[in-house]
Amino acid sequence: MPPRLPLAQAAWCCRTSTALPSAAPSLISLFAALSVQTQTRSASILGSLSDNPGAYNKRIRKGRGPSSGYGKTAGRGTKGQNAHGKVKPWFQGGQTPLIFSHGKKGFVNHLADEMSVFNLDKLQEFINNGRLDPTKPITPKELIRSGIIGRSIRDGIKLLAKGSEKLKTPVDIMVSRASATAIKAIEDAGGKIVTRYYTKDSLRRLAKGESINTDKPLPVGAEHVESILEEARMTEKHFYRLPDPTSRWDIEYYRDPAHRGYLSHTVQPGQSPSLYFKVPGEKPVTVKKAKIKTAAELDPQLF
Repeated sequence: MPPRLPLAQAAWCCRTSTALPSAAPSLISLFAALSVQTQTRSASILGSLSDNPGAYNKRIRKGRGPSSGYGKTAGRGTKGQNAHGKVKPWFQGGQTPLIFSHGKKGFVNHLADEMSVFNLDKLQEFINNGRLDPTKPITPKELIRSGIIGRSIRDGIKLLAKGSEKLKTPVDIMVSRASATAIKAIEDAGGKIVTRYYTKDSLRRLAKGESINTDKPLPVGAEHVESILEEARMTEKHFYRLPDPTSRWDIEYYRDPAHRGYLSHTVQPGQSPSLYFKVPGEKPVTVKKAKIKTAAELDPQLF
């Protein structure tokens, strides 16, 4: 900071310069007239230094004396287990926990697929408003772009049967899953429904036009490789293929004709959609009883 010029010193300088004789003043006298005394400061200003208001929020220190406002009990109140120490959230006062006395109720599968759900009454409403065309197949691409399942794309699309009495238009629709009542209502109205395996990424690609929807699975086998590659080379634009199920639960679901799965044609007559259990045959299975041997038959030498 530049030195301050007191008012009395400035007046003295001016008076001295005017009182000089008419003769040319010397250089030394001019510097002496303009000499300024520097102002001295005391170190007491260090005790008044502080941050600007609102620069930071002071941390509340509980239990550090009554002047803080949170002294003594530190906001915990008086007496009781919560005031004396930490208590686990599931502690129930020392009684037998309810989970032990009554057991677990229900089960939440956190790994289950999260489906986008819509009902038959909403489907008929979108058809009446012209947002869905019933004369063309209704695929997940049309369902996503129409907004019937909302803006978010999840792991699949499921059709439920609420308002099934309002469905009067026959439709050809393809979804991930459908309830038995919804399947019956669509077929009673003269429509057709097919369930197909989708993932979140495949639904996004369908909505963007990067994939082509089909109800035919990708053929498996080395003999199909050349034909598929040749077909891919003939197309100018690259399209991502739709995935097929890999887990046992998904394969069995889409092999089941009751679910109208797109893999139901792979089930031969007399076979079960299950990959583990077999359909019992018409001939009753006879179980041979084991013959109990006597002691003489077990060891003839003893007799």
